[in-house]
Amino acid sequence: MGFIKELKKGLWDEIPVFRVVLGMCPTLAVTTSLMNGIGMGIAATFVLICSNVMVAALRNVIPDKVRIPAFIVIAATFTTVTDLGMNGFAHELHRNLGIFIPLIVVNCIILGRAEAFAAKNTVWLSLADAIGMGIGFTIALMVLGSIREVIGNGTLTLWTGIAWNVPGMHPMLLLILAPGGFVTLGLVLALMNRIEMKLAAGKGKAYSPPLELDCRHCVICKWGSPTTSKTDAL
Repeated sequence: MGFIKELKKGLWDEIPVFRVVLGMCPTLAVTTSLMNGIGMGIAATFVLICSNVMVAALRNVIPDKVRIPAFIVIAATFTTVTDLGMNGFAHELHRNLGIFIPLIVVNCIILGRAEAFAAKNTVWLSLADAIGMGIGFTIALMVLGSIREVIGNGTLTLWTGIAWNVPGMHPMLLLILAPGGFVTLGLVLALMNRIEMKLAAGKGKAYSPPLELDCRHCVICKWGSPTTSKTDAL
């Protein structure tokens, strides 16, 4: 039951991009097509799963004072595996994603889940957390990539050689440019809040957007604050 609970939270309640608002850099940079979103999501999910499991397995071995460097080394190891593997077996996708594959090592989702969850829980629960967060991240990238590609380019590219032209669509170049990423993300976030309002209203409850589920309130930032103790952060 605990496994399912931890897995499900990353699919809606704490979906990294739309609710916790993490991983914004690759989200806005690579989601110019559905294929890029799928590729980045799978790569990040692989690193997240492997890192979470390794951190959870070594949580009682890694000294507290060097936990962050240790987590970064673990993430860097699996990021390197991902980078080399993608370059060898999906070279065109690797070229499209460019620097954002190596940058997975500093993705706040990877380090954030290692620090906030995997370092405090069992391997089994950390695996569930990583799978849920990874799938949630991939879904978010696919949604944004599909919207931006269809409206901005008039196509939908599932993978190399698998693409469709959307009939009757007049491309709007803005959507595949940087401003279009912010516009699309803002509209999807607004839609998510609207859905939450409807769900809350159906249960007879009041709803307000989450004020603490963002990067500024994560455990890492709280531990770095001079006014917040380690106990308060937890």
